[in-house]
Amino acid sequence: MLTQMKNGSTMTATEAPPRLLVSLATYDEARNLRPLVESIREYAPHASILVIDDNSPDGTGRIADEIRATFPDIHVIHRPGKLGLGTAVLTGMKFAIENRFDYFLNLDADFSHPPRFIPAILAGMAENDVMIGSRYIPGGGVEGDFNLKRKFMSTGINMYARLFLGLRTRDNSGSYRCYRVSKLSQIDLDKVRSRGYSFMEEILYWCRSVGCKFGETPILFENRRSGYSKINTGEAVKALQIIFELGVDRVIKGPKRRRP
Repeated sequence: MLTQMKNGSTMTATEAPPRLLVSLATYDEARNLRPLVESIREYAPHASILVIDDNSPDGTGRIADEIRATFPDIHVIHRPGKLGLGTAVLTGMKFAIENRFDYFLNLDADFSHPPRFIPAILAGMAENDVMIGSRYIPGGGVEGDFNLKRKFMSTGINMYARLFLGLRTRDNSGSYRCYRVSKLSQIDLDKVRSRGYSFMEEILYWCRSVGCKFGETPILFENRRSGYSKINTGEAVKALQIIFELGVDRVIKGPKRRRP
């Protein structure tokens, strides 16, 4: 017997849904965290949620512990300080691999990535190994205040990544994505160079090296509900440097495939 799911896919009555881990890297997101967890559970009720907090001065880590005490399947990792977005996502990926999840889905913890798009992203995983919530395909976009500086940084880095890393996807800098964990386990994650925002481009490069199939579904990127943005010009410059270095490596020797 087949059952129609909310995300449009089908499964048998006895088939369990894929084990999904939703990862949230937090730094000073105290006002956003609880409503975000509730919204994620609305659109992905079977998901486990992992909060990775970098010792937020505003008490986000304490709120995460309170949520863990009242919600099922909440995990919290406390780190000693602000260690970078890339290292936080890497920590989440390793947690997903070690705990044998099927899918690893990452989104920003400030509501700029609305959870209402999670079902569409998960539906795309039926035919892909990486699904990207994309601002830059038909139907996607940016709402609210997206100033010229941020737009230049985003679109410029995306074009740069496609050129140097051989990526065909349109939105390579956004972090709203779902990965097949069995594919992530084929990548030597300890060799990832990026510690900040360039991680988003670099991990696609390594996913490509292990034969991942990519898909994109449109999302609307919205202004954060509370708090402040952590991205800066220095992060963008570092991203360009790392992408350039990976591009040179790609031309000279290509990314090495790791055996499963």
